[in-house]
Amino acid sequence: MSEQFVIDNSVVMSWCFADEANEYADAILDLLKHASAVVPPIWPLEVVNVLLVAERRNRLQQADSSRFLRLVAHLPIDIEQNHQAVRMGELLAIGRANQLSSYNTSYLELAMRLGLPIATLDQNLRRAAEKVAVPLLKV
Repeated sequence: MSEQFVIDNSVVMSWCFADEANEYADAILDLLKHASAVVPPIWPLEVVNVLLVAERRNRLQQADSSRFLRLVAHLPIDIEQNHQAVRMGELLAIGRANQLSSYNTSYLELAMRLGLPIATLDQNLRRAAEKVAVPLLKV
């Protein structure tokens, strides 16, 4: 797998909900057949949180959440392990300058540091990526 990119949770979780399906996210999923994605260490917590909230709102059953986790586990999505090199001050500065949440900042910082394009459906993150010259993944 030669191509790599940063993928954010907005894309991944759109695969879980039929009413959030879209062409961009589907194309990213197809791309993962011959490419790999990388995510910051916060990503598993974000996935689990979305599933928990969806279960509480009766949007998903427990079996649906378990099935989704099994499917995602088989995708070439790597959790970046070198995050300790990033100082909180750097994340704060990037988030502040781009008016992002700490979660979105972690994806942007990762793309910036690794020099990778980013796949996201989040409009704030898309604008910030364009502002700092991180390419948006085109499919």
